[in-house]
Amino acid sequence: MYKRSIITAVMISVMSMIANAQTGTWSGKLDVQGTTLSLVFHLDGENPSMDSPDQGAEGIPIQVSRPASNTIKVIIPSLGASYEGVWMIRQIVGTFTQMNASFPLTLTPGENKPARPQTPKPPYPYQTEEVSFTNGDIVLNGTLTLPAGCSRETPALVMVTGSGIQNRDEELFEHKPFAVIADALARAGIATLRYDDRGFAMKGGNPLSWTTEDFKSDTEMAVNLLRNRFDRVGVIGHSEGGTIALMLAAEKKADFIVCLAGMVVSGAETLVSQNRSALLLAGVPEEVTEEYCRLLEKAFDVQVNGGMMPDPDDYNLPKELKQNYQAVLNQVRTPYLSKLLTLDVRPLLADITCPVLALNGTKDIQVDHESNLDALRIGLKASHAHHIEAIEGANHLLQNCMTGAVTEYRTIEETISPKVLETVVSWLSAL
Repeated sequence: MYKRSIITAVMISVMSMIANAQTGTWSGKLDVQGTTLSLVFHLDGENPSMDSPDQGAEGIPIQVSRPASNTIKVIIPSLGASYEGVWMIRQIVGTFTQMNASFPLTLTPGENKPARPQTPKPPYPYQTEEVSFTNGDIVLNGTLTLPAGCSRETPALVMVTGSGIQNRDEELFEHKPFAVIADALARAGIATLRYDDRGFAMKGGNPLSWTTEDFKSDTEMAVNLLRNRFDRVGVIGHSEGGTIALMLAAEKKADFIVCLAGMVVSGAETLVSQNRSALLLAGVPEEVTEEYCRLLEKAFDVQVNGGMMPDPDDYNLPKELKQNYQAVLNQVRTPYLSKLLTLDVRPLLADITCPVLALNGTKDIQVDHESNLDALRIGLKASHAHHIEAIEGANHLLQNCMTGAVTEYRTIEETISPKVLETVVSWLSAL
């Protein structure tokens, strides 16, 4: 009887260990036709969830059950997917299934996050202030970074993020490019204001109804805030933020601007170019890619100028691209993208009289460096104060990269090219 009790106690202990082992955070890599996708499962608490870090998706609700002592089943309703695995001491070995396709997936404890060595860490040789300002009924919150010995004569810049609702650091895949830039500028004696976009951690409002003009208006309010404390105020913008910087320069509302991976040609041209680059990079044949781009060009022209939308059945395209086209139509009818299609700053460039620094990466597949930098070279009035440069081997985030694909953004440890930081700092310091 005594021995049986010991055996029973040991079995209970083992069962408890197995149950506890299937809790907490587990992660693994899914191999889908040569593309690696990281998945992270948070199995604890009342609201278990899944992250897909490579796709920037977090907190996807999941349902967790344990049919047997050493097995686990996860249902992801929003994705029509599931995972079933068996606990094997230090890992869970199983299968991920979605849309009738199954892939092996082994999970290990914890989450392997890529290093971000450029993210600033204290102690800092400068001061920061938390600030708020308003634009109508919108309250915007930000961080003012003030270098040592800061005064009214200190140059200052407003930092403007790219498209999408982003925080003040323009955070993406644990990268914080605006924090990195603000740190580099503060160490060089330059002040910055970076702020959360309207809609970030904010109740109310309809993000799909806001346009680039709304975000430009927010930037104007930020510029006004800085002018209360500084004599020289510029704008540094990334992607759509670079476009906004150019627009404000043309309106004489900035004393100098830095345009990083900025869009200069029209939104319609940019979206077609984005699709062309992404399809070719994904291995879609050139003739199919060009056929699809012709369809998009026609659809964008109709959206801007009116008329009958083209029928995808009139184009020699695979079913998947026809389905993608329908999704594109739904998006371009929103106020934001409808306005973006018509946005073209080329006619405004002749009105810009302040110094301009423009940097675009040669491997940027989201904003083509050649067409946009050429537009600046042609459109801006000649001035020794301007500096326009293509950064060799850099992607849209201005990281040194291999292909420029969006899927690389997370795996690259570098947040922003040191050459870009050095160029921005030296150009601003020389003004």
